[in-house]
Amino acid sequence: MDASTNGTTRVSPDTGGTRVVLDGHGLDLPGLVRLADAAAVPFVPQTALDRAHRAWHTVRRLAAKGRLYGRGTGVGANRSVPVQSGDETEHGLRLLRSHAGGAGPLLPARQVRAMLAVRANQLLAGGSGIHPCVITALTEALRLGVHPAVNAYGGVGTGDLAALAQTGLTLIGERPWLSATADTARTPAADGHTARPPATGADTAPTGLPAPVTLRPGDALALLSSNALALGQAALAGHAVDVLLRATHAVAALSLAAVAGSPEAYAAPVHALRPYPGPARAAAEVRRLLELPDRPATAGRRVQDPYGFRAFPQVHGAALDACDALRRIVEVEVNTPTENPVLAADGHAYHHGGFFAAPLGLALDGLDLALLQTAQLSAARLSALVRGDLTGLPDFLATGPAGSSGVMILEYTANSALAELRSCAAPASAGHAVLSHGLEEAASFAGQAARQTQRAADAYATVLACELVTAVRALRLHPAAPPVPALALAASVLPPDTEDRPLTGDITTATELLPFLADL
Repeated sequence: MDASTNGTTRVSPDTGGTRVVLDGHGLDLPGLVRLADAAAVPFVPQTALDRAHRAWHTVRRLAAKGRLYGRGTGVGANRSVPVQSGDETEHGLRLLRSHAGGAGPLLPARQVRAMLAVRANQLLAGGSGIHPCVITALTEALRLGVHPAVNAYGGVGTGDLAALAQTGLTLIGERPWLSATADTARTPAADGHTARPPATGADTAPTGLPAPVTLRPGDALALLSSNALALGQAALAGHAVDVLLRATHAVAALSLAAVAGSPEAYAAPVHALRPYPGPARAAAEVRRLLELPDRPATAGRRVQDPYGFRAFPQVHGAALDACDALRRIVEVEVNTPTENPVLAADGHAYHHGGFFAAPLGLALDGLDLALLQTAQLSAARLSALVRGDLTGLPDFLATGPAGSSGVMILEYTANSALAELRSCAAPASAGHAVLSHGLEEAASFAGQAARQTQRAADAYATVLACELVTAVRALRLHPAAPPVPALALAASVLPPDTEDRPLTGDITTATELLPFLADL
């Protein structure tokens, strides 16, 4: 394995790296993330390719008997405009060229790789009737460490038309491939060999490119009919949030110990009364990390703690449930044929609206709102940790001369990041659009929601890191800090000195520590 310049890992085709099966039915979120990070290579069983071959032959027969949308007609408001006989292939080429109108910055390789994996797996479900050579080219791009140049803007949650059109033009050789390590353009040379710039230390991509695809009638719209980019982005954002939510159990547990909080709010009998899975899990994790029994004895300073501690299982549990809901929706969508028209199991092609990504957009928006709630409690716990009247420790955990600030600034930094997270929680699905002469009079904006979730995750990581730095300092000053693994791990990497000094490095270290705390 080679480490890339952006911190992800890529597997060369000759390394024998871990495989992720793409068969149209069994792709899960962890496998998708591994493909996006190039920590695994795709494997397509022959049975899945055979299914795609059968679908291609079936759609050819159906098209010979009657007109299919986008194959024998125009698209959108041109749905009733017939395509002349014999012009179907050129019509598809015009579709790709005309819809490749994305704009904005180029997306990171990781997000585009996720899109390629999603689209290949969806096509293997056998509902599109696309020629299997397109699927093979998509998986070869993942294996070879190359991806198309895709712009950020172009989708509104009813199909990632611009991104997939840019992908289609790359597959047929009209646009260059980019390397996974340095976004270096790579195009086929005139002699059929790979033309690429001189190798550098940062560009370790393997030689070779997917063979250019020969476009066939119906392939263009079949490729375009998907929210594969939004799904890939949602998967990556959801995975990032999942890691942070698991890390939060450890951080909140350390904060509870630092304020000598009451464990009653985490008792198993409390959460058995309201059997939501998320709150019960959050409470159980805090008990486990602090090595508390299911029915902990009252041992806190107060009869009741502030909400940041007492209501943590309820609030954080809702975020856990929202993250699980997003995962379920992503895993349904990446294993489902959503093409329009779609070839059903009964051998008929149906025109439909299954490409409308309302479930995905709503799940992302719900996760953002739930993440905001638990982030607000993290900031509240941080504020409690710097109050001497709650902890019995110096105000702001300052140990220097009178007037020292200690970790005072971390409240400001956390609330600055919290403000960013709050702006991300404005539901993208509340947006509205009327397009294509009014034929498409609504949109889910799932792609925008996915980008907001990623920004929210980044902001939440900062909030949580600020709490972690503060909790560890408080426990270092505490007369009876619990000897638990979470504290031992954090204390082993966070600087021990408590004099007034810049804390940016501490926050960075704490942020990098969160995935390790998540795995405790």
